[in-house]
Amino acid sequence: MKIRIASLLVLILLFPAAALAAADSAVTDAEKPAVTAAKAWLGLNDAGDYGKSWQEAAPFFQAAVTKENYVKALSAARKPLGALASRSLARAESKTSLPGAPDGAYVVMAFDARFANKESAVETVTFARQADGTWRAVGYYIR
Repeated sequence: MKIRIASLLVLILLFPAAALAAADSAVTDAEKPAVTAAKAWLGLNDAGDYGKSWQEAAPFFQAAVTKENYVKALSAARKPLGALASRSLARAESKTSLPGAPDGAYVVMAFDARFANKESAVETVTFARQADGTWRAVGYYIR
């Protein structure tokens, strides 16, 4: 069963699992800061702090969906899953070009997750390095 965040969000939920098809499960030193940032950002979602999750996302993400719509969509998608039981990084892949996004430094990650009400899910998150060197979310997809 796929859980789609919302039709509007599909536009910004960049690069689901297909983008990771050839990804190596090893994380490079260059990818580690993005993975660390992704885990912290996912923690906001786990805590139900969807507004802060939106605030911590990249301007590109924020421009694609309002905070109100994001909070509604993520609440509808995540709350039925229940509490997070476990999450592990399955794959990470660095990219410099992605469809519908400006060229830049991206890391596309897939996390295998278990929730109280869903035994097996895959969370795909895409993070982009910002001009100030920080890594911020530009996409989130859960199935």
